[in-house]
Amino acid sequence: MARWRVCLRSQVPSLVEGATVKGTRARRCHTDSLPAIRESVYPQFPSSVRPFKELPGPWKNGLATLYNFWKQDGMKNLHNIMVNNFNNFGPIYREKIGYYDSVNIINPEDAAILFKAEGHYPQRLRVEPWVAYRDYRHREYGVLLKEGEDWRSNRVVLNKEVIAPKVQGNFVPLLEEVGQDFVARVHKKIERSGQNKWTIDLHQELFKYALESVGSVLYGERFGLLQDHIDPEAKRFIDSITTMFQTTTPMLYIPPGLLRRLGSRVWRDHMEAWDIIFNQADRCIQNIYRQLRRSRKEEAGEQDKYPGVLAQLLMLDKLSIEDIKASITELMAGGVDTTSTTLLWTLYELSRSPDLQEELRAEVLSARHSSEGDTTLMLKRVPLLKAAIKETLRLHPVAVSLQRYTTEDIVMQNYHIPAGTLVQLGLYAMGRNHRVFPHPEMYKPSRWLRSETHYFRSLGFGFGPRQCLGRRIAETEMQLFLIHMLENFRIERPNKVKVKSTFELILVPDKPIVLTLRPLSGSQ
Repeated sequence: MARWRVCLRSQVPSLVEGATVKGTRARRCHTDSLPAIRESVYPQFPSSVRPFKELPGPWKNGLATLYNFWKQDGMKNLHNIMVNNFNNFGPIYREKIGYYDSVNIINPEDAAILFKAEGHYPQRLRVEPWVAYRDYRHREYGVLLKEGEDWRSNRVVLNKEVIAPKVQGNFVPLLEEVGQDFVARVHKKIERSGQNKWTIDLHQELFKYALESVGSVLYGERFGLLQDHIDPEAKRFIDSITTMFQTTTPMLYIPPGLLRRLGSRVWRDHMEAWDIIFNQADRCIQNIYRQLRRSRKEEAGEQDKYPGVLAQLLMLDKLSIEDIKASITELMAGGVDTTSTTLLWTLYELSRSPDLQEELRAEVLSARHSSEGDTTLMLKRVPLLKAAIKETLRLHPVAVSLQRYTTEDIVMQNYHIPAGTLVQLGLYAMGRNHRVFPHPEMYKPSRWLRSETHYFRSLGFGFGPRQCLGRRIAETEMQLFLIHMLENFRIERPNKVKVKSTFELILVPDKPIVLTLRPLSGSQ
């Protein structure tokens, strides 16, 4: 399927890394640029190692597998199909859907082998509609879509400004302000209800919170999305983010180039949405340059305020403006649905466990008291709260799988896996596997606090040099959000409807999650 430019397993943008070749625009999926898969067993492996062609799984007839995939509603049911395949074939299997050939694994020990074989320039599937837009508009790829030395040189610079542990302190004041504004908004909604509570599907509210948060950190400015009356330009921007995600999903299955030639509405809407998103970055860059032209005296009073990642990178002057704009835009686009969906699942799970809520609330209050107003210090004293986010990402991961192309021959489960093979770790399946996680159906954050090994089990943000670049921003944003919510509200469920996951570029709830927020001061 890679040769169709149909990458069925492309996942959450904040977790996806892709490919270009330095100085050129790569227009092929990864398998075209990697060595052909070799199926013989090489002398460096013992004779007991079984050959690649003996791997179990539905790989001998790609067209038949493709038919079954569509029959099982694979576009929405990808994660459950993978779970069923592991149940049928065991901890490793080979799958071929059309021309799309991959090896799927579930054990953490095999994940360790995979990531050790990812090479200096790790590759995985990319989001083809995003690539198609950039190629058509002749825009630079950001680090989500770059590869090779071009990717590495950009990533090294960005790591120091975005993901290094020391930068968290820069983000805290900005995210703290957004969190406080969200709490104020909820209190206002409760007051207006006249019922001392607010019952709502929080999906849209959390989407706006996530966009306001990531925009504040990246661009150094507020969009005003948590107000009752949103500026028309800000509304246009938030609508473009929604449209971009909605139009990405269908183009994972139909080549974007074909839709472009047909003049498809999906393609046109996708183009227009990205144009608005990139124009926002242009406007922010212009604002920053105007601020930088001020005299030192005029800026003296603002020295202590972190200006945002975009301004920081422009002042650092180690990347081109186009490289900076491309990576910042991808970070922003990939950091909205991913964090808002994770927060929604976390609130859903907490609403099902009042005792866990109280335990987390006690930890938060203790950390607040002992940190004496230092929020950055406070974040180091809430291990159970951090474990709750890990547990959410185990049970409700954003991505179905993590993927890498092997750069060398390896052995997994006593099978030879040739260099150039696409190997996928079933993230959703692993999180719900009782051999990896005892009682996987239970939401138990405390499992992450035990001394037992967590070796390659917590992979919600990926692994290694291709892990999610926005990880530090997302973790800080979600931790502060939960702290504010626990300090102010009880989270309840007005009904007992069971919610499952469905695949829509990322894994999302299959039905609305309606919750009731009740202020602590007025709770029974």
